[in-house]
Amino acid sequence: MQLTALEKAKVEVAVQIAERWILARLRHERFFSLAALNTRITELLVALNARRMRHYDASRQALFDRLDRPALRPLPAAPFVYGEWKVARVNIDYHVEIAHHYYSVPHALVHAKVEVRTTALTVEIFHRGQRVASHLRSAARGQHTTVTAHMPKAHQRHREWSPSRLVAWAASIGPHTAQLAQAILAARPHPEQGYRACLGLFRLERRDGADRLEAACARALAVGARSYRHVDAILKHGLDRVPLPATGQAPPPPPVLHDQVRGATYYQ
Repeated sequence: MQLTALEKAKVEVAVQIAERWILARLRHERFFSLAALNTRITELLVALNARRMRHYDASRQALFDRLDRPALRPLPAAPFVYGEWKVARVNIDYHVEIAHHYYSVPHALVHAKVEVRTTALTVEIFHRGQRVASHLRSAARGQHTTVTAHMPKAHQRHREWSPSRLVAWAASIGPHTAQLAQAILAARPHPEQGYRACLGLFRLERRDGADRLEAACARALAVGARSYRHVDAILKHGLDRVPLPATGQAPPPPPVLHDQVRGATYYQ
């Protein structure tokens, strides 16, 4: 806040008064604890506020009691909590991303725009002025905070992108892409939490082509990577064009699939 010249002068005079009537009187005194010093400052402050000012013919305490105290309101019952707001769009996995963490909202709000208020401890999500979700804030990057009540029954509301369709699309690229998509879905407590990463692979295929994506997925599987970010980094650094070292070891076993990942043969 920028002060005017008059306001600045008043502040400087107040500092000058505190220096003359409080600090100056302490310069010859000795204290052996902070509590003793604070007690002495309180005594001098009370005396300063009780001094009668000639210009007003009243003391600072008297003017405060007459003018300021009647206008004061009670303090809030809870301390003020600083919060930041942002607008987000709900992904198809009914989560919104805040600081690289994903928080759930009711599944009916998929694709909707919501307002998010974040504090040091909480994340609140609003839709059209109504709070629809509240979570404890988490610093775990790439993880999900999911309320069971926000999930659709048996996840049937997300037929547009089901695990079987994602795996079938990945298989059309190549076996390594399909294996990585299955691993991503199986690594989450709920397969829908892996939709975002699988759709990220879909975007990489459009950007870099199917052959490069298949090679990048092969490298990701070889190093144990199970995320979209790893595959994206492999493509950006051109590591998909580098031959994989011959280790002489057997290929890694297929990932353990979640019970709800139905496989490509479900609709056959």
